[in-house]
Amino acid sequence: MQKHHVIIDADPGIDDSLALLVALQSPMIEVIGISIVAGNVPTDIGVANALKVLREVDRLDIPVFAGATTPWTHEYVSAQDTHGMDGMGDSQMPPVTDVSASPLDAQAGYKTLLQAHDDVWFMALGPLTNVAQSLKTQPELWSHVSRFIVMGGAYQTNGNTSPVAEYNFWVDPDAADYVFQNSPLMIE
Repeated sequence: MQKHHVIIDADPGIDDSLALLVALQSPMIEVIGISIVAGNVPTDIGVANALKVLREVDRLDIPVFAGATTPWTHEYVSAQDTHGMDGMGDSQMPPVTDVSASPLDAQAGYKTLLQAHDDVWFMALGPLTNVAQSLKTQPELWSHVSRFIVMGGAYQTNGNTSPVAEYNFWVDPDAADYVFQNSPLMIE
């Protein structure tokens, strides 16, 4: 079975850290890069958490790209009240010191990965700030993406942040709106 190449954009608090662990162990997908967006935790903490997850599954070969540190226009509000100050339930996991994040930012990382691969799946697990920026500044790269999966919003239920808002879209509603208005792909 051929594995699908996947880029994951995340804000690794507890939930996205677990999602990364599952994705990294899946026999169906090959994670080729992880980008980090400000969401559950600030971007620098998210980068540290992604590296911790990669260390746990011996995959520190996968590049981690730091992305947006703030939403497009709204004030940034983390979810550290839920995920702990370290984003991992105050786990006290030691930092990864033998490998660091890629020197490329998320936008340059997308360019590198998408120019090198066709038929890439893109999974956005956090606020859509990095995705919106990519669609706005380098839309031609999205011709290499064959499937676009977004974790956000709520259907026929209340949001988890307010009665009408789910956290990922609440953090950066302008980016979410831009993505939904400008995505060249059907969003799953």
